[in-house]
Amino acid sequence: MAKVYFTKEISPEGLMRVYKALGVELPGRVGVKVSTGEKGAKGYLKTDLIGPFVKSLKGTIVECNTAYPGERNKVSDHMKVAEEHGFTSFAEVDIMDAEGEIKIPVNNGKHLKYDLLGSHFDNYDSFVNLAHGKGHAMGGFGANLKNQSIGFASRDGKAYIHSCGKTKSPKLCWISKHEQIDFIESMAEAATAVADYLKEKGKPIVYITVMNALSVDCDCDSKQGDPVMGELGIVGSLDPVANDQAFIDMIWASDDPGAAELKERINTRLGREILPYAESLGLGSRKYELVEV
Repeated sequence: MAKVYFTKEISPEGLMRVYKALGVELPGRVGVKVSTGEKGAKGYLKTDLIGPFVKSLKGTIVECNTAYPGERNKVSDHMKVAEEHGFTSFAEVDIMDAEGEIKIPVNNGKHLKYDLLGSHFDNYDSFVNLAHGKGHAMGGFGANLKNQSIGFASRDGKAYIHSCGKTKSPKLCWISKHEQIDFIESMAEAATAVADYLKEKGKPIVYITVMNALSVDCDCDSKQGDPVMGELGIVGSLDPVANDQAFIDMIWASDDPGAAELKERINTRLGREILPYAESLGLGSRKYELVEV
């Protein structure tokens, strides 16, 4: 059974406690995968919270360009947003698909034959998947599994996942026809491919989700609304399925009146279905022990 470490304290100290509880020493060049947040978004992880943690690891903020039109679909624009949102003030920022992409295998996938990552992915020796937990217009919710699938994917890779393996074109992916469950499962396949690739290379990755600013929309939405429920805390694990399951369980257990809006967003997008499918692919376990730190 996976262990999920939890604190209610959303602070640099709380974040560090959760990380240290994982008991993993991240070697070499550390890539910290966060969403830099679309221009106009409000919920992305802020400098004062994650800056000390990233600096303690001597980490590099790693991102890839978006498939949708916006302020982050080109490297120069993306870097400008990253600077405006404070990320360049405490770390180097690397847009990993600035010089192309690499193709990695997807094992036992129903939808994807491969996954496309930013080519700079191979430049790192270890990773932190540092997610902001929130709702999402297409996936229902976003946390570690989305951050690992869509987040690590190159611009064309994002299009490939969004179209469930039908096209790599960012222009065509939005008009490709597929069932919602196919997209949810495609995200799970891509997330599993990343984990398998890292395991094969002997490169560790840890998973942390900060559960604050809980809006129904993602940090990729320039018109992201205000939070609909109160803060839940921070969870961390070596198992991304368990960590996402813990996040979902906390929403469902909450007596916060605003939780109903988040549940509706997740349910109408079949968001929770990513968890059993990812588990069936061997990415992790939905069963976990919650350990407060």
